[in-house]
Amino acid sequence: MRKAFLALAFVAALIVVPPLPAAPVASASADIHRMGVVTRPITRFRTNSDQTRFRALVFAGGLEMHATSDHFGALSGLAFTDDQTGLTAVADTGFWLTATLQRDDANRPVGLADVRMAEITGPGGVPFAGKWLADAEAIAVDGETVLVSFEREHRIARYARGDDGLQWREQMPPPVPTDRLSHNAGFEGIAIGAPGSALAGALIGVSENGLDGSADIAGFVQPATGPAFRFAVRRRGAYRVTDLAILPDGDLVLLERRFALHTGLAMRLRRIDDDAVTSDATVDGEVLLEADMNHQIDNMEGLAITTDPDGVPRLTIVSDDNRALLQRNLLIEFRLVEPEVTPPPAADG
Repeated sequence: MRKAFLALAFVAALIVVPPLPAAPVASASADIHRMGVVTRPITRFRTNSDQTRFRALVFAGGLEMHATSDHFGALSGLAFTDDQTGLTAVADTGFWLTATLQRDDANRPVGLADVRMAEITGPGGVPFAGKWLADAEAIAVDGETVLVSFEREHRIARYARGDDGLQWREQMPPPVPTDRLSHNAGFEGIAIGAPGSALAGALIGVSENGLDGSADIAGFVQPATGPAFRFAVRRRGAYRVTDLAILPDGDLVLLERRFALHTGLAMRLRRIDDDAVTSDATVDGEVLLEADMNHQIDNMEGLAITTDPDGVPRLTIVSDDNRALLQRNLLIEFRLVEPEVTPPPAADG
């Protein structure tokens, strides 16, 4: 029954007529909305199962989140700015969210504190008005710089972190042509290449479903120095990319979503070797996780990767509830551990 309700809610959220482009509103600044968030712990990832190991991943806890503000939700991109507790996200309704992710002694997420939301601004600190300009889909943090990818009017905006919050600096079109991107399927994931990796310091972007001439998913790399180039991700099944994050070794992790009326939503995580991402290459990689409606998922849209004190990468994933009554705001986490080793068979005799 839950699958049917969620399918209907997801379809309803998609049946939206895109608004016409709008000019920024006349306000000189964005109001800050402070809110309380009530959370419920998610202790099992697979429904009615104590399973914790999922291929290369170990489930590390989660939260279902409910806020006192109507602004809360629609989270589409996620980053950490202070180890594993300072959370910054963007919503496709045109808002920032900042919060402290509270953790217990085992590093499991247990709550959100100091939650604030404010409209994303443009030149002069003026908030964007209308879905056409405010549809933020991805976020990447590079030191004191925060980058945000927008779709509909495809562009990447640069913000500076400071005592007064995030300040607009400039915006630019993606560094590759966008003629194959639909208005509502832009660069859903952006990230900065890890230090010491093949793509160190580069801005990397992958589109939701912008297909190249071979019907694969379009991406780009803007190196720290030198010209940008295009690459593609092999399209596998009906999944669409919803975010991108980088492992400490430089490999890319894609968060992907699939939806069908008869099966509901599904989520997939795919790992891409960063050495394979070269000009005009088509890349593919290992599936780290695939989960359907028998698991604690919703419309999973935002992915961030941090490193636990023991050196193990931690993947944090949030959902976009589409501001729909029957969908949920979720935060779930996994640790990426080494693959299990099957012991050799015992010798005869």
